[in-house]
Amino acid sequence: MTIKRFTGRTGRLVVLEHTSKILKDNALGDPHVRKLGVWLPPQYDDTAGGRGRGRRFPVLFDLVGFTGSGLAHTGWRPFGENVPDRAARLMHERKMGPAIFVFPDCFTALGGNQYINSSALGNYADYLTRELIPFVDREFRTLASREHRGCFGKSSGGYGAIIHGMKYAQYWAAIGDHSGDSYFDFVYWHDWPNTLDELSKHRLPKRHPGRFDVRAASARRGLNEGLDDGRVRRFLDTVWGKEKLSHAESHCIMNVCMAATYDPDPKAPLGFRLPFNLDSGEVIEKRWRRWLGHDPILLVAKYKTNLAKLKGIYIDCGWRDQYHIHYGTRLLSLRLSEAGIDHMYQEFDDNHSDVDYRMDVSLPFLYRALKP
Repeated sequence: MTIKRFTGRTGRLVVLEHTSKILKDNALGDPHVRKLGVWLPPQYDDTAGGRGRGRRFPVLFDLVGFTGSGLAHTGWRPFGENVPDRAARLMHERKMGPAIFVFPDCFTALGGNQYINSSALGNYADYLTRELIPFVDREFRTLASREHRGCFGKSSGGYGAIIHGMKYAQYWAAIGDHSGDSYFDFVYWHDWPNTLDELSKHRLPKRHPGRFDVRAASARRGLNEGLDDGRVRRFLDTVWGKEKLSHAESHCIMNVCMAATYDPDPKAPLGFRLPFNLDSGEVIEKRWRRWLGHDPILLVAKYKTNLAKLKGIYIDCGWRDQYHIHYGTRLLSLRLSEAGIDHMYQEFDDNHSDVDYRMDVSLPFLYRALKP
């Protein structure tokens, strides 16, 4: 079998360095100078047709998933296409017209973020909307209005896309949500026992076989208020010293990152609170309500007016998603339908991993919504 690669005009990737005022002095000490990838379609440099180099293009921001960074979507891939090559092929096949693609770097020391503002991580919603959008519009020949600008992503990126469509419709006209986090009671809750087990390895004092006073243990050092008793800090210090994380460590830092995203508190030891008691495992209702305040399925009614302004909403998910996100996307579609919000929802026979091929559906959809 011959490996097939697109051999047509592939456009041009530009990598810029952007200095962010918004990310400067973030709580994690993450870099505020970031690499920004911008892919220009083949037509960007055309001089034929009488329009010369003055032609302007719609813009699509690619929000990558957890542990990802924008430039990762521009690199070589085995048995598949990166996003620029996929876009170039779709344009060559006339399934979509030319558009500029933007690849932001929103990685953090906690493995990523959800593209919202958090005092514990950084104000990444503001970074995208207040800094990167105007920066890209200044540097490139974009159609510099929200009517011709959209964002899309998978997993955490899909969550970011739908949340931005809800909260920041003044910046975006269309969004694509591939397997984005929603229905938090399903997608996050089930993995917290594993996270608590992983964190317990860093508990002090260490546990010993025998009698265990659960009442005293679960009340120590603010555990009932979602505070860290030191084990989360020790866990982070451990994984930050590694180049390779175990499967359990990767999922644990993801849940820690979600706590920093959804329940930041500058007065807490780590700048955020946890939704479960670290010793007893009991849910802390007040803290979990903070998480649910960010759940897309519970936000449709609140942001119905903004959602109605969007020119295109695309959502999909594999019906074998190992994180059970298909139930969340189903409920999200149901809530949108109940609110009278036009959208496209699709499911397919696959899980959560390696589903970039679904962009063959979403990218043409988004282009049609954004084209001049």
